Amino acid sequence: MQEFELFEKINKYNTIIIHRHSRPDLDALGSQIGLKELIKSNFNNKNVYVVGDISNKYSFIGNMDTISDEVYKNALSIICDVAVMNMVSDDRYKLASEVIVIDHHKNSCDITDNYLVDTSCVACSEYITHLFYKNGYNIPSAAATPLYGGIVTDSGRFQFGEKLENTFLAASILVKNGANPKFIYDNINVETLNDRKIKNYFSNQFKVIGKVAYLINEHEVFEKFNIKEFNDISRGMLSVMAGIKEIEIWCNFTFDINKNAYIGEFRSRNKEIVDIAKKYGGGGHPLACGATIDSLPTIDLVLKDFCKLLEE
Repeated sequence: MQEFELFEKINKYNTIIIHRHSRPDLDALGSQIGLKELIKSNFNNKNVYVVGDISNKYSFIGNMDTISDEVYKNALSIICDVAVMNMVSDDRYKLASEVIVIDHHKNSCDITDNYLVDTSCVACSEYITHLFYKNGYNIPSAAATPLYGGIVTDSGRFQFGEKLENTFLAASILVKNGANPKFIYDNINVETLNDRKIKNYFSNQFKVIGKVAYLINEHEVFEKFNIKEFNDISRGMLSVMAGIKEIEIWCNFTFDINKNAYIGEFRSRNKEIVDIAKKYGGGGHPLACGATIDSLPTIDLVLKDFCKLLEE
């Protein structure tokens, strides 16, 4: 699919429904909500909706819409920040007349041939910013702030990215058009006292093999701390292992009772690890990726692969 076709199809449909992956991070939500505001600002008389599961952690960025199946009739669905159907939140996108995927991950798309991807972008929010800006579209502040939030978090506060000069350019464009960085940082940098106590607990639980640190969290830990949101443990506790001089790769394996499997989140300071994630059916970015792991013995294999990679 060519980039200009995205705008042709948006112009063609009166109703556009925007999806993203389940258990959303801020880039998923930022690209989704940002795209909604971009369409509303640049295309007259469009009915634009965002749908999917709710994230309490990032609810500050905006709300999801509640719509009936009937709304999908003669509608265009756009899916942001994910290209594989088993990870899309709300599979009613299949009811739409057409589906477009906009992504930045190094994964094949099994949803549609209408697929736009730029793997040089650190965030889907960055890609959407460049798409609209270089084609001369207006970027309202209502779109700029969520898009900025997606870039900030997926880049690790502007640490990661294949072409950081383009990432900074996108951020600059968004700030120039009314993005509110302080609003984003005030919401992502502040945590409750109970959150800090939970983080201190996990700081004393991780183990180390060579230069690899890891956590294995069984389902009981959610009950122990009365935690409702999966990502609060799965991605949320990665940070307790980050920034340690002796640790090059850190991993968090959290049991998902609904999938009867461990959700693995992998991070690396310098060494590219995404090929190992792909080996186990996952994917993502070179230094930040993940995979669904079926058992504890398989977790051992993943850890051995990371240790071997560092030895090489």
